[in-house]
Amino acid sequence: MNMHMNVSDTLTTESNMNTATATTNAAPAAHAPSIASSSMLCELSISTWTGRKLDKRASKDVTSQNYAASGVANVNKKLLGDCAELTALQKFTANSRNIHYGMTMPWSDTGLRLLPTAQYFKYNEAMTAVQNEFERLVAAFLDAYDWEIMQAQAKLGDLFNRDDYPTLESLQSKFRFRLTYIPLPDAGDFRIDVGNEAAEEIKQHYNNYYSTQLTQAMNDVWHRTYDALTRMSERLDYGDHEKKKIFRDSLVDNVSEMIEMLRVCNVTQSTQMTAMADKLEDALMGVTPDALREDAYLRAETKRTVDEAIKALPSLDI
Repeated sequence: MNMHMNVSDTLTTESNMNTATATTNAAPAAHAPSIASSSMLCELSISTWTGRKLDKRASKDVTSQNYAASGVANVNKKLLGDCAELTALQKFTANSRNIHYGMTMPWSDTGLRLLPTAQYFKYNEAMTAVQNEFERLVAAFLDAYDWEIMQAQAKLGDLFNRDDYPTLESLQSKFRFRLTYIPLPDAGDFRIDVGNEAAEEIKQHYNNYYSTQLTQAMNDVWHRTYDALTRMSERLDYGDHEKKKIFRDSLVDNVSEMIEMLRVCNVTQSTQMTAMADKLEDALMGVTPDALREDAYLRAETKRTVDEAIKALPSLDI
């Protein structure tokens, strides 16, 4: 999909309109909140113990037995075999990151994400619950650790080496959960003593970075909307005499969640994003997964509206 309007063009156009209004009106203008006041940065850091270790001796044996050159094959041991507690903890950690990504917008390559202030309380509540469950799973794993080592000796056979296993105290330090909130600075916040000319140049660099990252963040919301809508359109694409396509209840829930994201992540006050949220909200009013499965007319009308919404999305080079 490659349509005519680009998100960055939309942001620029709306910004120019706001500027023109302000300059032609002598009375004090009411300014919309800046991006810095309507958003913040957040960073999630979770670390766990992998439970894996390279066995150099076994790796050497494998290459030697197969007449292969040294270093072309490695043997990595699962130190606890299929430890249920560790597996549950690792899966939960991966899902925790998905929750974090789903409720925030991309910002930098360092792991910082953009969090709209309108999303803060819901996000903080969700991540507090995530942290509590993470800590519970860590405690359950640590309680089972010594027993799992004894079980591993039978599972690993000659690959077992007691020195591979950290002490319980050392192991505890390998599990960390940290959530950090950071203010999003405006270019005017730069207060560095490098001379006026250099300071202005640095501000311009930041303004360029700020604009690029903001466009990418807004594009991410549009991409996620596109993905949810195209999935719904595809699953609803069958007639009365065609084989019905199976879809889960989450098909509707995912689009409903994107309506909320379009509203809370609209930090630029984009009229296009607001209009899209309104259109989808109207389209899904009273619509349930069971009704879509049973009512051919409702299914066709919902698909038609969804397809119209897809065509109205900005150009994202999809």
